[in-house]
Amino acid sequence: MDERGSAAQQTDGPQWPLLSIERSKKGSLVEQIVAAVSEMVARRELRAGTKMPSVRQFAKCNGISTFTVVESYDRLVTLGLLSSRRGSGYFVTRQDAPALPTPVPFHPGPAAVDALTPELYSGMSDALPIGAGWLPPEWYGEDTILDAVRQAIRIPANRLRGYGHPLGFPGLRQYLASTLSEELFAVEPEQILLTHGATHAFDLILRTLTKPGDTVLVEDPGYSNLLSLIRHHGCQAIGIPRGANGLDLDFLAEQARTTQPKLMFVNTVLQNPLGTSLSQAQAHRLLALAEQFDFWLVEDDIYRELTPRGEASLAAMDGLRRVIRIGSFSKTLSPVLRVGSICASQSLLPELVRIKMLTGLTTSEVNERAVYHAITARPYKRMVEKLMAQLEEGRERSIESLAEAGMKPVARPRGGMFVSAGWNEAPTPEWNGKLIADLALKAGILLAPSDFFMLGESESIWFRFNVAYADHPALRDFLLTLRKEHGRR
Repeated sequence: MDERGSAAQQTDGPQWPLLSIERSKKGSLVEQIVAAVSEMVARRELRAGTKMPSVRQFAKCNGISTFTVVESYDRLVTLGLLSSRRGSGYFVTRQDAPALPTPVPFHPGPAAVDALTPELYSGMSDALPIGAGWLPPEWYGEDTILDAVRQAIRIPANRLRGYGHPLGFPGLRQYLASTLSEELFAVEPEQILLTHGATHAFDLILRTLTKPGDTVLVEDPGYSNLLSLIRHHGCQAIGIPRGANGLDLDFLAEQARTTQPKLMFVNTVLQNPLGTSLSQAQAHRLLALAEQFDFWLVEDDIYRELTPRGEASLAAMDGLRRVIRIGSFSKTLSPVLRVGSICASQSLLPELVRIKMLTGLTTSEVNERAVYHAITARPYKRMVEKLMAQLEEGRERSIESLAEAGMKPVARPRGGMFVSAGWNEAPTPEWNGKLIADLALKAGILLAPSDFFMLGESESIWFRFNVAYADHPALRDFLLTLRKEHGRR
């Protein structure tokens, strides 16, 4: 948005200055609003006790969405500049505006921006989804899922009023609590919060436990959308190297000592994108470091059902004292259903619920009922066992097929959906993952380059491959032709 002026008269309140908000300017609209209001407080243009415009007034005056204003006000409350009084609105609470943390600039890798396109998530593209995160519908057990959806839409008439339970559909939470207590760790239904998938869970946790400028540890390479989400919240993301042998825990200890992180996100089993799992010893040391340096561990556990029993579980070792466990059904049912879960301590859950209701009210009971019907149906366990067998076969075929193009796995995956593989040569301006991904897309093939998963530059050229599609002849022909045309063997 262009600069809109210096002041305007609201129709139902006092005069309020129009902010100079530019959509093209680096930094989000939220960051611009927080900085502008903080400066007005520092210059005493807004004095302690001043009532701020309502969310709707502020949005209308500046031509922005109410959601943007809500998030801006939330951040200003976190910074101690505003307070919220129920039924009255927001008020300036202090005159000395604290120094805002220096924004962390986002310098995306060569392919980061391009990879964050609808094609990688929508499933609507005609391109062969080699780099995508979903499986072919027939791998999931279509009949079981469709039958569950049909049962879910027969929702009782008395459930059509109201928004549903803030924690999520009670039947699904009770079943999850029973299953988790039997297989991993003791948990009560009241400790489970249902979400719109794992990414929604990450967002709620970041909103609840961090403020702009906080340090958040992530795996490097790691889940791409999480990296962008952390930056969106104004936090400093620090990558902890993860490779064939797990996490570099010595580096983690050094970073934790100097940066005092608030939390760390970690895939204990079948890490995305490498497909590796932490050993029991590494998991124990990671918990010890979290205890020593007092940070939360957010265990991204969405691939648990695709791994054999006995693998390390941070939540099981810790008992949800400083571990928050994230679950999802997108990998065993379908990503369309958008149902995830947070398991947390009873002391933390009320605030997570408050943030969930503040930012989006309740989650879809219809979706949650569909998941409940699917996972309690008799064929579900057999369906998951069949899926694991298909993934294992696909993984071996993919590794063999990629080897024909001279590509080697970055790490040998223990299971799951992905193989990350590439060529042991450094990227150059003339030969890199971004360039190859662009050429592949023109050939009707969707690739996910290493830049999509890393905080910094990759030392070699590699891609994440979905094992359901990676042995496709079209990919093999493309890679072989590409290498030949560019004089590489």
